[in-house]
Amino acid sequence: MSKRTKTWLIIAASLVLVGGIIFTGVMTVLKWDFTKLSTSKYYTNSYEINQNYENISIISDTADILFLPAKNSKSSVICYEQKNIKHSVAVKDETLEIEIVDNRKWYEHIGINFGTPKITIYIPQGEYGALSVKSSTSNVETPKSFKFESIDISVSTGDIRVEDVSADLVCLSVSTGEIIANGITCEGDFKVNVSTGDAKLEDIKCKNIISNGDTGDISLKNVIAKETFSIERSAGDVKFEDCDADEIFVKTDTGSVRGNLLTDKVFITKSDTGYVDVPNTVTGGKCEIITDTGNIKIDIK
Repeated sequence: MSKRTKTWLIIAASLVLVGGIIFTGVMTVLKWDFTKLSTSKYYTNSYEINQNYENISIISDTADILFLPAKNSKSSVICYEQKNIKHSVAVKDETLEIEIVDNRKWYEHIGINFGTPKITIYIPQGEYGALSVKSSTSNVETPKSFKFESIDISVSTGDIRVEDVSADLVCLSVSTGEIIANGITCEGDFKVNVSTGDAKLEDIKCKNIISNGDTGDISLKNVIAKETFSIERSAGDVKFEDCDADEIFVKTDTGSVRGNLLTDKVFITKSDTGYVDVPNTVTGGKCEIITDTGNIKIDIK
């Protein structure tokens, strides 16, 4: 190694050491709170809703969305957001509309951001029309003990949690994340779509369960459909616990199907490389289960 190369290596190592000392000193002063390094400033904006509305529509980007029952029977929206990425809040055509308004300059997209924007919606207990949520990167949690005509929640990256609500139609969709739904009464179809992530359904009564996904498991506990289960997965297991439907169709490429049902079924099964263990019943609705490399094991409780 040449003398010149050694000199440059010593200089580089010295700069790294000095930088480490400076960083340690700064973080010690900040008590190792990395959020204080953020170049984005957050503010809390509150909106009182004095107009009547039936529907709720939310279009956001990265804000977590939380619904809570209003304490004083008046609707309000609390937004924890950045200065130039606010949300507009207004009632239009009997719909409470909350939409992202991004007024950042190009250079404001560059920086360090440790904060998480959040929208909290307080709504009075009661019955509503359509609930629609569209977001890119968000966690969404709906209110409990509410009734909607329809629920449609779509998130690219994040988790969706829906508990103790009733609706005529429920559609939950996430590209990368988890869907948790329990205590749901749905007069029509209950649709669950997950590209990458798990779906957990519990204590649900509906007309049909329809679910598609690429990578991820789906578990159903005490889920009852008047008509059909239709479940497809590319890579993921399907688990039933105390579930039933008039007819059941399950297809997986790489995944097993197991669990128990409440009533007899006529089983039609196929697995290319896995084993099959189902009851030899000859009455009941059709239960068709097809896997490529997974096992099939179903019991009748």
